[in-house]
Amino acid sequence: MKEYRININGTNYNVSIEEVETSNGNSPRVVEPVKTTAAPAPAPATEKPQSEPVEKKTAPAPTAGGSDYVIKSPLPGIVLDILVREGDTVKAGQKVILLEAMKMENNIESDKDGIVKSINVTKGDGIYEGDTLVILSC
Repeated sequence: MKEYRININGTNYNVSIEEVETSNGNSPRVVEPVKTTAAPAPAPATEKPQSEPVEKKTAPAPTAGGSDYVIKSPLPGIVLDILVREGDTVKAGQKVILLEAMKMENNIESDKDGIVKSINVTKGDGIYEGDTLVILSC
């Protein structure tokens, strides 16, 4: 039996799925009915689970005298690793974030040269497409 926890519109559900057997190679038949139960609302935690997207820091306002370049997530996923630190010099094409999406690792690269002004995610964060990952001062 496999257990899953699913969140739909803010309500958590625990779902149990039984193994499926086939009869004579034809369509599968369910050995036991699938049971779903609504989970009680979880108590507030100090840290959110990795699988749920978390709130991101707001991007700082651009500073006078230079332009800022924002590196955004091209797809939703989970941050596996941050490959730069604030203050690092970054070259165009350099990998800055390692993102897991659909069980694949994706390298997020900088399109421009610059200095890392801020990193708006942390390792383990769930993110959406278009979320700000890193801001560079160019």
